[in-house]
Amino acid sequence: MDIEFVRSRFIKHFDGTTGSVYASPGRINLIGEHTDYNGGFVFPGAVDKGMVAEIKTNGTDKVRAYSIDLKDYVEFGLNEEDAPRASWARYIFGVCREIIKRGGKIGGFNTAFAGDVPLGAGMSSSAALESTYAFALNEIFNCGLDKFELAKIGQATEHNYCGVNCGIMDQFASVFGKAGSLIRLDCRSLEYQYFPFNPEGYKLVLLDSVVKHELASSAYNKRRESCERAVAAIQKNHPHVEFLRDATMDWLKEVKNEISAEDYMRAEYVIEEIQRVLDVCDALEIGDYETVGKKMYETHHGMSKLYEVSCEELDFLNDIAKKCGVTGSRVMGGGFGGCTINLVKEDKYDAFIEEATKTYKEKFGRNPKVYDVVISDGSRKLC
Repeated sequence: MDIEFVRSRFIKHFDGTTGSVYASPGRINLIGEHTDYNGGFVFPGAVDKGMVAEIKTNGTDKVRAYSIDLKDYVEFGLNEEDAPRASWARYIFGVCREIIKRGGKIGGFNTAFAGDVPLGAGMSSSAALESTYAFALNEIFNCGLDKFELAKIGQATEHNYCGVNCGIMDQFASVFGKAGSLIRLDCRSLEYQYFPFNPEGYKLVLLDSVVKHELASSAYNKRRESCERAVAAIQKNHPHVEFLRDATMDWLKEVKNEISAEDYMRAEYVIEEIQRVLDVCDALEIGDYETVGKKMYETHHGMSKLYEVSCEELDFLNDIAKKCGVTGSRVMGGGFGGCTINLVKEDKYDAFIEEATKTYKEKFGRNPKVYDVVISDGSRKLC
């Protein structure tokens, strides 16, 4: 995102003044889907696409905010009853309120922001927006909050002001991101560790199917319930098991006749996926990107055939990747649409993109969107 473009809009809307400029990135998740609510691991990284905001205190108790992309202006106060109607403004308002709830003293400010995180592609534009303002306001108003608290502020904003009961991965990756590294986050303990991701000779590219099937929210809840039923059955023999993260395939097999075939498949996928995250971490420590790719294909197979959260379009893109010799490919995110994430050798990249675009258009009547991504730094002050 062009800092000068954001600054020019800020100057135009706020009487020629300038403030400080902050940015936070969107994210990808290399592997580890539907593991978060099962107490397992996720493996995200910040990307080179995000949100940029210019902010300047205005000496009042009002926030004056301009969305450059939407060409929309909103003013709101900082009390609970001042919540704005515009959905985009609720993210900024929610961050302000969550900081205040934690004892931070915030005053009014002027702000303009814009982003280049593709909407609907699963790269978490909302988390990038929340993280930008949490990081910036914490610094501008000297609130003294640590990075973990900033991520939790973004998550709480989603829960309390935007109606989304999300986990913490997106905000965590946005705040803690580091160029050249992915982050293994333990979703139970919130312990984390950086692993090197420097795929020389490879590119990381998302292919957006440009579809989102309506099943997503109800199907998500059903899968959580399947996992919980499997845990309850395993607990009878192994009382210490709290999540599927604590279970083994042998323990799941012990209860195969006590749970439905569907619940068994869901649990099988999750137990195997949690192990795949650990396997990918081991592979990255020795620079073994072929194993990383193999595990990505295994994840796609599991999400498609065991967890059943893929769709025809995503399976098609995954099949094309295989045919084109792509090192690794899988559906990224909750499923039922969105993107595949692909690890591609540079010498195969052009042919893959050309073939995927052509055959997808022939099959589904529209072009997939192509997003190259580079693993980048997290929330920061730009100027």
